[in-house]
Amino acid sequence: MKKLIILFLTFASPLAFGQLAPKPYGALPSKAQLNWHQMEMYCIIHFGVDTYTDKEWGFGDEDPKILNPVKFNAEQIVGAAKAGGFKGITVVAKHHDGLCLWPTKTTQHNITQASWKNGKGDMVKEYQLACQKLNIQMGIYCSPWDRNNAYYGKPEYLAIYQSQLRELYQNYGRLFISWHDGANGGDGYYGGTREVRKIDRTSYYHWPETWGITRQMQPSAAIFGDVGPDVRWVGNEEGYAGETCWATYDPKAPDAGKVAANGYSNYEEATEGTMHGTRWMPAECDVPLRPGWFYHASQNAQVKSPYTLLDLYYKSVGRGAALDLGLSPNRDGLLDTEDVASLKQFGDILTQTFAVNLAKQAKTTASNIRGKNNQKFGPGFLFDDDRYSYWATDDAVTTPELVLDMGKPVNFNVIRLRENIKLGQRIEAIEVDALLSGKWTKIASATSIGANRLIRLPQNISTSKVRLRIVKSAACVTLSDFGLYKEPVHVTAPHISRNKNGQVSINTDAPVAAIHYTTDGTRPGLNSPLYTGTITFPDGGSIKAIAMDGKKISEVAYEQFGLSKQDWKVMPGSTADHPERAIDEKGYSLWSTLQTDTTAKFAPAQIMVDMGKAQNITAFTYLPRQDKKTAGLIDQYEIAISNDGVNWQQVATGEFSNIRSNPIEQLVKLNGAHKARFFSFKALHAIDGNGITAAEIGVIIQH
Repeated sequence: MKKLIILFLTFASPLAFGQLAPKPYGALPSKAQLNWHQMEMYCIIHFGVDTYTDKEWGFGDEDPKILNPVKFNAEQIVGAAKAGGFKGITVVAKHHDGLCLWPTKTTQHNITQASWKNGKGDMVKEYQLACQKLNIQMGIYCSPWDRNNAYYGKPEYLAIYQSQLRELYQNYGRLFISWHDGANGGDGYYGGTREVRKIDRTSYYHWPETWGITRQMQPSAAIFGDVGPDVRWVGNEEGYAGETCWATYDPKAPDAGKVAANGYSNYEEATEGTMHGTRWMPAECDVPLRPGWFYHASQNAQVKSPYTLLDLYYKSVGRGAALDLGLSPNRDGLLDTEDVASLKQFGDILTQTFAVNLAKQAKTTASNIRGKNNQKFGPGFLFDDDRYSYWATDDAVTTPELVLDMGKPVNFNVIRLRENIKLGQRIEAIEVDALLSGKWTKIASATSIGANRLIRLPQNISTSKVRLRIVKSAACVTLSDFGLYKEPVHVTAPHISRNKNGQVSINTDAPVAAIHYTTDGTRPGLNSPLYTGTITFPDGGSIKAIAMDGKKISEVAYEQFGLSKQDWKVMPGSTADHPERAIDEKGYSLWSTLQTDTTAKFAPAQIMVDMGKAQNITAFTYLPRQDKKTAGLIDQYEIAISNDGVNWQQVATGEFSNIRSNPIEQLVKLNGAHKARFFSFKALHAIDGNGITAAEIGVIIQH
């Protein structure tokens, strides 16, 4: 009798001990990656000498004494991130300029040489304490590239860099991420040599060994790099992933940053990942809250609005990736009020949108439940706010349907779906129907569900029944979440544009009751001028506008314009290939000197312009091509001015840093106002290709 009982238990044990669960499918996330997925959003904090020099990338020769944030308050910065719904912050402990924001033993070029706190401060430590107090996770960014260090590019530097990582890992608590930038090698100070040093980024840093330090000292930290190994770069610095975005990935570009001859980055595939790829390597979508990563007073009016952030949220977190938002404290060491307000309002919108799952009390009918075991694998687990409890189907069932009956009409405009990613990413396509006028009507479709999929509907849906259809899945379904939510109603901000004649138009996507605007930099309101038609704005400046519909007011739209180009003419001596396209106020037309002969060498290009009359010039602007291609992007320039078109004075020369990843309009400030009628813009170098491209070149004048 005992033998029979033992035999029965042996054969019954898979059911008795719950081993009917689906087998894991494909690549799976690690514990550190699961934590990363659950965070969904975090911020990266850029502050350093660039904050004071008004640059994006320091050269490495900056005097640390200029760093003196007299009001620095890590709690204010971390608290603003938390108010926005962000679950962590990554501290840029060392950027490419090489200045370490902690008292390191590896180099004298560190915070002890700063004026701040008479050299006794430790900025990284203050962030750590703020994170602990506010219960938010912390990560570390330590740039591999060091434009200050004399040993960079030589074998000795590897030990220095690894020692810096060890100090950060040892002394600043538990980290959720170790962030490794892809910018490597080029010109720099390098201990006073002022030269170009190039490295083989695939081997110079001994990545297997270097990442091994992270694994040993910070096992809870996911490692970010252009190609992982834990989190991949999404391929742009605009904050969005592909409409289809897989957490699995087969890297095809081990040479980080390499760009094809056609101008497209090898990271184009990173926006989508690899369907059923061999490695779990989800995408991070990094984007700054302002146009640049470091603080620039000229960008104070260009802080991304709450609804702009919300749009990025749907296009990053809502596609299974993570949103990494760049914050840039000012020279006092605080986030500006505009930044804080935008973060808070964004967080409030998220809270309001996802406060109530309108499907939570629905009665569910599934076409299949795994093993008919509703207690263990039933659709009720879709509504328990647990990412890892789930509705599962039998192995042979990969296209099931699920009907939700809410009992009465509900009004929603957002759908959320999640898979239990502990068992892998399986679903390739879904469709959602609503019962409208007695008939099932398709209202949404999506691909690649993974850790999170948010579908933002173009209009509100009111219905009592919703049907989910799994159209295609590589294995049985293991869905952990199904939610219906209502995003608050808002009025979309208007669009501001200007033609070559200096006439400004303000338009909206849908009819509104009124549009109000200002031209003096103040926030528009009910008492501001009412927009009734075209505004003549030849000298440039800033225009802000709001749309109103009933009691609802849109966010503020903002545009900064330079001098009108109505009377501008291209002068003889300019490089051919339609240089007039760089001054036509059409961002989509390009002045391009790229040569069809791919074997041809790069040639500098120059545009010389007669503005028609003398102007008090304070700055120049360069708008790179905006078509996602990198060929011809200018990164080194020289600008000269003249009053007679014969005798020229050079007024600016320099580099456009980080333009490959962040191709926004570049501002070149002059030292004071310079009166001139003619100017010359010379492109000395491009990051890719055998010529240059320019969408627009402009002038800012003194008002």
